[in-house]
Amino acid sequence: MIPFSILDLAPVTAGSDAAQAFRNTLDLAQLGERLGYRRYWLAEHHNMPGIASAATAVLIGHVAGGTSTIRVGAGGIMLPNHAPLQVAEAFGTLASLYPGRIDLGLGRAPGTDQPTAKALRRYFDSADAFPQDVLELLAYFEPAVPGQLVRAVPGAGIEVPVWLLGSSLFSAKLSAQLGLPFAFASHFAPDAMDEALALYRRDFQPSARLRQPYAMLGLNVVAADSDAEARRLFTTQQQSFINLRRGRPGLIPPPIDDIESYWTPPEKLMVERALACAVIGAADTVKDGIEAFIARHQPDELLITANVFEHAARRHSFEIAAAVRDRLMAEN
Repeated sequence: MIPFSILDLAPVTAGSDAAQAFRNTLDLAQLGERLGYRRYWLAEHHNMPGIASAATAVLIGHVAGGTSTIRVGAGGIMLPNHAPLQVAEAFGTLASLYPGRIDLGLGRAPGTDQPTAKALRRYFDSADAFPQDVLELLAYFEPAVPGQLVRAVPGAGIEVPVWLLGSSLFSAKLSAQLGLPFAFASHFAPDAMDEALALYRRDFQPSARLRQPYAMLGLNVVAADSDAEARRLFTTQQQSFINLRRGRPGLIPPPIDDIESYWTPPEKLMVERALACAVIGAADTVKDGIEAFIARHQPDELLITANVFEHAARRHSFEIAAAVRDRLMAEN
């Protein structure tokens, strides 16, 4: 059975604040560790009131310091927002503090709107430089050589697994060329998933970092004690997508009983397309859905996310998903 991992955005729910979001994040990571999830990844977003993981490396350190075995990493760092040297130093520091447990996933989107992207980058340069920035970053993790003018301290000679993230063919192609593991954002942008996976696996070039292709797929999994309750919990994610598209991102909303009264027909189509990779239901429904998703797409790992309003319900969802994994493992 393939490993399951967790993607967290440190959600800030209505009526709460970032401090509580961080407490929930650490609590969920500790639960994930006990339940046998392989990784706990946090994603960089900016200027979004409902997402508190903007200072991603800082939060990774908080989570890694409160756990002991689960891998902790970025899913991902939006590289155009940062100098490659600074990323190498930050993750070299994390890997020195928590050896063998830190992952670095890289994306080429800004993770925000254009005004905020400009504020982050200051001297604006588009994501066209992403391949060169990735190569520069990888070089900083190599052992320093005599006469090297710039080195990452710490970072040089430290093993930090680097992943490329994407929702298009671009990062699939670059991951294959560089021989890096690849994570596809199928949990919110699944349209190019099958084509990207095929391209990555077909064109993969072995490297010192990875001998054969390794692909992880994002999947929304919201599980509850009944299908009806899981569908109700999922309305939090559906509302969040609609609010974002309406230009009104806010705190994570509570679930509602009638999502049909909230969205327009075009919005419904948009959300259902964006969240097509979702398994929603009680344990048996989730088992069937995950089993079918794995059989169809053959990922090497699943990156599960659940944007659930109540922390206790979110914990329960990941408990059910872990139990489903164990059932599938026993059957296979």
